[in-house]
Amino acid sequence: MKTGVITDGISRDLGRALRVMDEFGLEWAELQFIGDREVGDLDAGERKAALKLVRDHRKKVACISRHLFAGQVMATARAGDAEHTRHMEALRRCIGMAQEADCRLVRIMTGKKEMILWGRNGAEKWNVAQGAWDAQLPLIAPAVELARKEGVILVVETGNGTMVNSCHTARRLIDELDARDALQVLWDPANNCWCHEQAWPDGYDEIRGGYLGHVHIKDVYVDTPRATLEVRPMGEGQLADQFAPIAEGLRADRYDGVISYESVYHPGNGDFEAGFRQNIGRFLELFGDDGRSD
Repeated sequence: MKTGVITDGISRDLGRALRVMDEFGLEWAELQFIGDREVGDLDAGERKAALKLVRDHRKKVACISRHLFAGQVMATARAGDAEHTRHMEALRRCIGMAQEADCRLVRIMTGKKEMILWGRNGAEKWNVAQGAWDAQLPLIAPAVELARKEGVILVVETGNGTMVNSCHTARRLIDELDARDALQVLWDPANNCWCHEQAWPDGYDEIRGGYLGHVHIKDVYVDTPRATLEVRPMGEGQLADQFAPIAEGLRADRYDGVISYESVYHPGNGDFEAGFRQNIGRFLELFGDDGRSD
């Protein structure tokens, strides 16, 4: 399978991140922050320099990953308002960078999470955030149309604190927009732990059959009642017993996308490169060529 890393999880110095990638034979660079800028905010010269670095290190760009459409409040957000327009303009810039990088994927997020979206037997009256889900659809629809026009695929992340925070809600968004040709799932099974969606087999079964476009891997422990999230070393969190069947399932289904290690763990000292070095071996054992069971 194709393995990579979100580069700023090693360092926001792109050159440094690429040199570390070289040490471990990682081919696919996912670009999110470069220096103090988020992708989509780089000027033409900065984009050219960044992509030259990537090519000089013989890497390919897996995904242009900006936090597009995140933070919008469903009660007030409207397609075409100032905030939505700002996100659409950033999306256009990200699509331009993806095209320059010969990359087919651009990451999007969804609006600020409302906890209960659907209900029955009284909950639909007393507990559901009325209209929240439906408000999300017209915000994402123009992005899908733009992606179709520009020949790229949007991947919507199953994110913490976003309207799409599970494989179930990601698939539902794609189906309701009738957008499988231009919108796929960026599956982050660790994020889905917060909403208690079991990654394997439940989450994966939701996105089989053409929905899955990209994958992020990390390990975590969530304590929802205490509103606490802990990033843990690979194999020491809630996904410890699920990584191997996830990897084998992806292989069995001939998943041909990239699996990015999301290096957001540090060993207590803020050194994310050290956290990367501590975990990348286990990641590659599971998801790299050495992890094949055949």
